[in-house]
Amino acid sequence: MPAPRSATLAYVAPFVAFIGVMAVEHYVAPNSQILYPIRFLIVLAAILLVSRPYIQLRPKAPLASIVVGIAVFLIWVAPDALFNYRHFWLFDNSIIGSASTSIPADMKASFWFLALRTLGSVALVPIIEELFWRGWLMRWLINPDFEKVPLGTYAPMAFWMVAILFASEHGPYWEVGLIAGIAYNWWLIRTKSLADCILAHAVTNGILAAYVLVGGHWQYWL
Repeated sequence: MPAPRSATLAYVAPFVAFIGVMAVEHYVAPNSQILYPIRFLIVLAAILLVSRPYIQLRPKAPLASIVVGIAVFLIWVAPDALFNYRHFWLFDNSIIGSASTSIPADMKASFWFLALRTLGSVALVPIIEELFWRGWLMRWLINPDFEKVPLGTYAPMAFWMVAILFASEHGPYWEVGLIAGIAYNWWLIRTKSLADCILAHAVTNGILAAYVLVGGHWQYWL
């Protein structure tokens, strides 16, 4: 028996809204970020109206989660810094795209856009992705009545499928996305806490945002 529709919506709706509005953006205004505030507000509304009762924000191991988040950030940027292989065909092709930002030059100088983009990366994306990938899909693949599956339950097929799909979501950064997916999956299994995964993910995204803004590494914001 599948889980109640309300529970499924709580875990899935914000992610679907995020991807759906992004698809509309690319169709209506390709290579533009002018609709990003609308995406931000729609996703925030989905979180507050649908998902809030299911969101855990009290981590069991906050310091360790911060360390995991820092480690994932280092994994994300180290290969490019050390080997500069991002434009090899495996990571730069017509299927997965290329490691170049879609943010227009004028918006790189817009304080309000950059503040909103950073806030979205740190406060919204970790919640919607952890709800979807590790809160819902990792359990649903074990049992469609996913609420009967305790958070952090390990099943090889579910573990690796979520890691691979999480990697595919990150386009030209798929290989570090795979490692990140494995790390976050492992951390959920270790802590049994979605809040710890949200915190780790937020730390990763927060440091990456600082790396982009301070160092001008815009290619990490696709």
